[in-house]
Amino acid sequence: MPEPNLEAMRQRYLPRLREELDTLRRASEATAAQRRPVALDQQSVGRLSRMDAIQQQAMAAAQEVRRDARIRALEAAIRRIETVDFGWCDACGDFIGERRLDLDPAIMRCRDCAR
Repeated sequence: MPEPNLEAMRQRYLPRLREELDTLRRASEATAAQRRPVALDQQSVGRLSRMDAIQQQAMAAAQEVRRDARIRALEAAIRRIETVDFGWCDACGDFIGERRLDLDPAIMRCRDCAR
């Protein structure tokens, strides 16, 4: 297999990684209010409304956990793309492959090691 062209991969994937990272960070800021603790004031909000608000807050918190994990993966991919580590499997050291990187440039494992 020929050696991958790191500069071409940078031009191809870095804008995509940065764009997704910016989108996730904006989404995190936009939903911060939904993750705040729910007030338990029974005078202003009924029991069912409070239960619904607590459920919405829990779902927003769970989504933020997933979003944060993806942000960390994108940041790691950006660090790797700035070095010679990008595109290489962190388990076996083989090239991941452009088709797999096209699906997700933040991927860290080749198809065989991901199984």
